[in-house]
This record gives sequence, structure tokens and C-alpha cells, in this order.
Amino acid sequence: MTSRPERPLDPDLTERIDELLAATGRIARRHFYGDLEALAAADKGIGDRGYDPVTEADRAIEELLRAGISSMASGDRVVGEENGETGPADAARTWYLDPIDGTKAFLTGMAGWGTLIGVVENGRAVAGWMDQPILGETFTAIHGRATVRRRADGPAAIELHASGCTELSDAILYTTHPSMFGDDGEVRRRYDELGRRVRLQRFGGDCYAYCMLAAGRIDLVVEADLNSYDIVALIPIIEAAGGVITGTDGGQPLEGGTVVAAATRELAEQAWAVLRP
Repeated sequence: MTSRPERPLDPDLTERIDELLAATGRIARRHFYGDLEALAAADKGIGDRGYDPVTEADRAIEELLRAGISSMASGDRVVGEENGETGPADAARTWYLDPIDGTKAFLTGMAGWGTLIGVVENGRAVAGWMDQPILGETFTAIHGRATVRRRADGPAAIELHASGCTELSDAILYTTHPSMFGDDGEVRRRYDELGRRVRLQRFGGDCYAYCMLAAGRIDLVVEADLNSYDIVALIPIIEAAGGVITGTDGGQPLEGGTVVAAATRELAEQAWAVLRP
């Protein structure tokens, strides 16, 4: 049985995470702008997964994050994309790390990727960070407040607010790639139908698309085949900005899978009505 955390999330936690993200940002920028061969990309793809690259930047960033978080939150569980789980399995608080969400974008020189840190406490995602060091942006949700800080604008945090869109016909939809829903079959047919019903459909973005939803630039993000570390950090950001993000069971999609993120509950319900058999 899980117990309550030994201590709540510290008020100064944002500052401590920011210090970690400043360090991981330096690693990411060095690799992003450096020699492509030095990235030493390996393929984790197995069977039907296709090409699934991992780079030296992924490994170095997760190692730094894991060490920093384990130091500041001893006794918590940590789950990362590259190195699995550490800490007690029954911990009341778990940190989810994706060192580079969007490694394919990273490899190809595109900016639609980011470093993700998410916190689940007693079964709910309660805090999240998405850092995009090339653009100099850090999206944060903690204690129910969603903000973005941009290096170009100084240290001030700007409040995030979803668009308020309530109709599919008015919505802008993003998906990293439609192949998430297969190449054919009923699931892909329903996803394609959703694309026909929105005002604008675009592809790409990975974690950055979810943050643009929180910022009111996108109305709907629909994806499938996600892992927990792909999405946990983004749940609090969207919810604190006034949006909705749900899995197939209607709750927070802590395990990943198929996810609908929307500016409003009305819009999410309309999207699910098209996607569900």
C-alpha cells in the first residue's frame, strides 16, 4: 500500500528543477549543434516499432536528471525512458523523465522536442516541466499554475491559458505522425475522419504541441502508442491552463496509450465520439 509523501512538493522546487534544466539544456545544445556522428545514435526499434533512435544526449541528460532528483527527493521512485525504474515500487511519489521527447526531431535538426519531468503523487499527475533549450522556453505546471518562461523575455513567468475552443469544426489539430494510428484499419479510419472534421490538421511537434495547446495556439492534440514518460509531465501543464487531457477510460492517461488533449471538455468529448468504435 502506498503512503503519503514524506513531505509535499517544496515551494522552491521550481528553482531547483530550473538549475537541473539549465544543465541539461547545455548538454542538449552542444549535441544539437555539434557533429551528427558524435551523437552516436542507436536504434532501439524492435519488430513493428520501426526506427526508434537513442543518442548520447538522451543518455547524458537522463543520467543528470536522475541523479539530481534522487538527491533532492530521496525515497521517491524515478522512471526514465532510457534507464527504467529506481526507488521503491510503492513510493507515493514518482518522477517520470523523458530526456529528449522527440529524438527523431532532435536528430533531424527540428525544434519540436523537449526535456520532460513529470510528478505523480498518490495516483495523480501534479506537476510537470517541458524545457525546450533551443527556443529558450520552459513550460511549467506546479501548485495548479501553468506558466512559460522565455529567455528572450527575461525571468518573468507568463500565465498559460487554453483557447476555449468548443467545436471540432473550429479546432486546430496536431499529431506527431498519423502512423501512430496504423496504416489502415478501423482505428486509422476513425482518426482520418477526425482530421476531416477539424478546421486545420498539422503533423509534428511531439511534446511541444501539447504546450502550444496550453498556450492557446492549438486546440486539440490526439496521439496513440504513448508511454507514461511521454505524457505525465504534460498532463498538469494542460490541466492548469484550463484544458482537458484524457485516456480511453476518461481519466488522466498516466500509462500513456491513446490520448486526447483538448482546449475544453466539450471539444474532448467530440473528439472521443469520433475516435471510439
